[in-house]
This record gives sequence, C-alpha cells and structure tokens, in this order.
Amino acid sequence: MRPLFFFLMLAPSLAPALRGQSDWPTFGHDPGGQRFSPLKQINTRNVSRLKLAWSYDTEAPVGFAPEPGRGRAAANGAGGAAGGGGQRSRQTESIPLVIGNLLYLSTAYNRVVALEADTGKEIWIYETTQDQGIPGMRGINYWPGDKQSPPEIVLGTTTGKMLAINAKTGKLVPGFGTEGVVDLRKGVADDFPNAHYGLISPPQVYKNILITGANNGEGPAFGPAGDPRGWDASTGKPLWRFHSIPQPGEPNHETWKDGQWEKRGGANTWAYMTVDVERGIVFVPLGTPNTDFWGGDRLGPNLYGSSLVALDANSGKLKWYFQVTHHDNWDYDLPPAPLLLTINRNGQKIPAVAQYGKTGLLFILDRVTGKPIFGVEERPVLSDNPTPGDEYSPTQPFPLKPPVLTRNTFNPETEISTVTLEQEKFCRELLASDGGHIGGGPYAQYGPKPRVVFPGVIGGGNWGGISFDPELGYIFANSQNLASYGKLSPTDDGRYRRTSPGGVAPFWEPTKRWPCQQPPWGELSAVNANTGDVVWRVPLGEFDELTAKGVPKTGTPNLGGSMTTGGGLVFIGATIDNKFRAFDARTGKELWKTDLGAAGQAIPISFQGKNGKQYVAIVASGGGFLSNPPSPGKLFVYALP
Repeated sequence: MRPLFFFLMLAPSLAPALRGQSDWPTFGHDPGGQRFSPLKQINTRNVSRLKLAWSYDTEAPVGFAPEPGRGRAAANGAGGAAGGGGQRSRQTESIPLVIGNLLYLSTAYNRVVALEADTGKEIWIYETTQDQGIPGMRGINYWPGDKQSPPEIVLGTTTGKMLAINAKTGKLVPGFGTEGVVDLRKGVADDFPNAHYGLISPPQVYKNILITGANNGEGPAFGPAGDPRGWDASTGKPLWRFHSIPQPGEPNHETWKDGQWEKRGGANTWAYMTVDVERGIVFVPLGTPNTDFWGGDRLGPNLYGSSLVALDANSGKLKWYFQVTHHDNWDYDLPPAPLLLTINRNGQKIPAVAQYGKTGLLFILDRVTGKPIFGVEERPVLSDNPTPGDEYSPTQPFPLKPPVLTRNTFNPETEISTVTLEQEKFCRELLASDGGHIGGGPYAQYGPKPRVVFPGVIGGGNWGGISFDPELGYIFANSQNLASYGKLSPTDDGRYRRTSPGGVAPFWEPTKRWPCQQPPWGELSAVNANTGDVVWRVPLGEFDELTAKGVPKTGTPNLGGSMTTGGGLVFIGATIDNKFRAFDARTGKELWKTDLGAAGQAIPISFQGKNGKQYVAIVASGGGFLSNPPSPGKLFVYALP
C-alpha cells in the first residue's frame, strides 16, 4: 500500500511532465525538429483500425461568422473529405500545435484558432486584419511566457508582420511590439517599399528569443535582405541580425566580387530553423541569392547562399557554415529544417545535424564543428551548356554516405517513361520540342540549349524534410523524382532568365501528372544515422489507374513530410493521390492508408487527449506546385475506435 500511497500523492506533480511528452508543443515536436512522438498506444499491430475521430473545416469568409458546417468541428467523421466549396480555396501547409489539451492552428483564411484537442470544440478565434495579412502558410509557434508576459502563440504573416497572441485568451499581447504586432519590414526593406516581404514559416523559439527568417521573393536580383533576426519574445524589440550575404569587414565578404553583394535579394530562410537549446545554437538553412538560374551578376560561390549556417542563438554571431551548392543556378536552396540528433559511431556519441535538400543529398554534420561525419568530397560537374557572362563552380559537394535519395541524372535515349504507349508518345514529343532537350547530370546546367534537369526546381526533397526515430536510429526522408525543363534566354537588360512552360515546368504529362521518366516517381527512405546506410526504400503513393492496369506501384510526386512515433510508425501524407499513410518504421511496409479528399501537403502530428487517447492529425488542402485541385482545407484527427 505504501508505494501506491506515495504514487497517488506524487501524481499531481508528475502530470505536467507527462503531459509534455504527450503534447506537440512546437512544429518539429522538439526544438531540434526530430518530429518524434513517444506515444505508443497506436502501433504496428493496431494502426489498421485507425478511424477519423473529428475534423475541422478551416474555410470561413473573412470578416464574417462561419457558415453552418464551415469552420466548425465535426465529430466521428461527419466532416467528410477536404473538398467542397472551393471558390475561396487557399493552400495551407499548417502544422497544428497541442499544449495541455488545447490544439492551436493557423488557417489560410486569416484566422488562428484554439480548439479542444480531443473534440475540436472552438475555444477562441483570432482573425487577422488586412494590414496584418494572412498567417504564414506553414503554421505557428508557442512561447511559454515569463513573469512579465503570458504564454504566446507567435506567427508571421504575408505582409511582413509578426504577431503575439495570448495563448489563453486569443487576444493580441499589448506589450509586444505595437499592441501585439511587430513590423518586420523595418530595417531590411526600407529601400524597397513596394517589394514583397513576409514570413511563410513561424519564428523559432529559444528561451526568451524569437528568431525569424524571411520570404523576400526570388526576384528581382536586388531587394529586401533575407537576414535572420532575433527578437525579445516579451517586448518584440530587436536583439540581433545576421547578414546572410556578408558585409564589408565580416567573414567571407571577400567571396563576393565587384560590389555584387550590395542590396542583393534572396539568401533567405523561408522554412524552419531548429535550435540546440543546451548549446545555444540555432541552425539556419539559407536559400539562393537572387536570381535563381543565372549567376552572371553574382559571380563566385555566393556565400552564404544555399548553405546551412550555425549561429549563436543569443547574439546571432556565426559559428560555422556548410555550403550545400556552390554558385547555385538551379534554385537548390534549403527548404527542409535541419534535424538535430545524436549518432553512435565507433563507440562515441556525436551531436549531429542532418540537412536534407532539393538535391536529394543528405549531409550529416557534427553539430558543434560543422564537419561531415561520413565524409564529403568535391566532385567535378559538367558545364556543357554555358550561358554568356556566367562562371560556374567546377565542383559540387557530395556526401560519401548516405547515397543520393532521388534521381539526379537523366538519359533521354534510354530512360523515357514507357508505362503506357500514350504517355511514351507524349513524352517523346515533349523531349523533341524546341529543337530537342538534352539530359545529363548531376548538376546539369540550364543554358541556351533546352534541357531536362533532375531534380527540378522543387526537388528532390523539399520543405517537408526529414524525421527521426531515436529508438531505431533511423532518419526518414521522402523524395520525388520530378524534373524541370527549359532553357535560358537573354533579357533586355543583359541578363538571362529561364524560359519554360510555367515557373516550375514539371517534366510530366500534365493531365495525369505522370512524370516522363521511368518510375519510381516518389519514394520514402529510411537511413541508419549511425552508419549512413539506406535500410529500406519504398515507393510512396500510387496512381489508381496504373495500378488497375497491373503496373507495379510507381509512387507519386509529393510535397510535405513525415513524423514518427514510439509505436514504431511513420506517418506521412504529401502524395498527390490525396492519401494519408502509415508505414512500419523498421521495414517500410505500408500498414494503413485513408483518403483525405485533398493533398496532405503538410506534416502530421500526434498527441494524447485528456481522455487518454492518442491522436494523429494532419491538415489537407489543395493547390500548390504539384497542380493539386483547389480545396478549402481541413484538419483531420484520427484515433483508435
């Protein structure tokens, strides 16, 4: 009786710690972005029984109360699929947060909502104004507050504002900035008042500091700076700024030539950052300096473009950098969040950071020094399609382990898709258009000759990035084998631009969205982080029409990411077949899937409700680079019966 008595006495004090393990308090679950929930109620033996518990419709007319059935939770599957409506459909990739049985979610319809986590009941709604803009499409973050300030939901918006909302009341925090709002344009966009500047992804949180990136566009060449910045979480006052294009007197400024660094746009963090809280390091993945496909006016390696930089989270000072793509002419920026993990190698535990990207290359580096753990070598790459005025990097970095996780070469003569005769005919005609397209790779250059380039401008890998199971030691990466095609053409100002059908120009048959090379077209891979070896690799997604014809599962193009659980599962949406799937983390076997009615181009989460049930949730909406049909978007929440 005595142990039971003391446990009952201690139970109230244990509750907060236990709840913390069962919540999803930040977009990567933990500040290091592992996206691992230790919950085990849903596991490999029972996941096939997973059912929709409730859903929440994110669409609501801005400035009006939600219509019946709109913006309200529906229990036991009554919400249906993510379709319906559609006239006001806006894409979202929002990741919900769960703290203490409250689920927080931003929508594409100017709202941030707090819901009861196990029922979907609305607790409060905050609606942004036209001046504040639409919440960034990749969600929100949570700051627990201090003695002076309440817990905050923090987010960025499309107009370059940062908001702090009282997590309990849904009201702006008056002591933060100007009545709860900070104008992020000040100090970085002053010389470009009409240029675009906003936030797609939420601020990162380190102690009492909020760290923001930027969405400053991919053109023109000159515009607002993409610099990461630190802010006081309580007051919104600026604390530090890191110049992502080094200024005079700063390290590596000499890598820029002839003043080409001045007022250069791009080199921004439009995706998530992660934090080593113990060491006070923030890991920042940076994009390409503007513009993307011709570097004649930005000669040299273009530091810190297309690089992972490690900064002192307290001061913003550079600790180290690792450039993933030199003189990036492919838009091979770094959308995925850096993933922090511990590697067991040769009897030693090494704090590491894993950086995935559009190239499909997975770099695993020492978190403290930035040195590659499995080795990296500079390999010669061809520059066989030269554009006047540009100077290409003769080499690019390749990790010795793991191998590339996506297609990065193409032979037009032998690798064209033959899954159906009709598709083969279309793809061969596409290859022959505009005088004929050449292939090659890796790092095949766009140039005056039309070319098919793998990976295309959206990857490879993209912002959905990677997740990690610390119990298995496996990193999970989804990839798509989707090329872009086109050429570079001169402009009136002496520069060059990529000309192709549409900005992304996917190399596929557009009505069916079947890529024009041999499958697989989408994959999910598991990499043993301790050895660098690929453990398993399976197709991700399928086209029902091809399956009916007896074609082996091809996988599909995909955008979004995975999360893992203590139940031995990997959950992922992402695919253009609108499915949400669960895989056995150890083997890659598909164990469960459901139809969302729209593409789940987000990252799922898992949490425990106050009723003791484990839930799995994901947001699904339409639109986006993969030509998904538009949909208003819903949050789907699943549990065991």
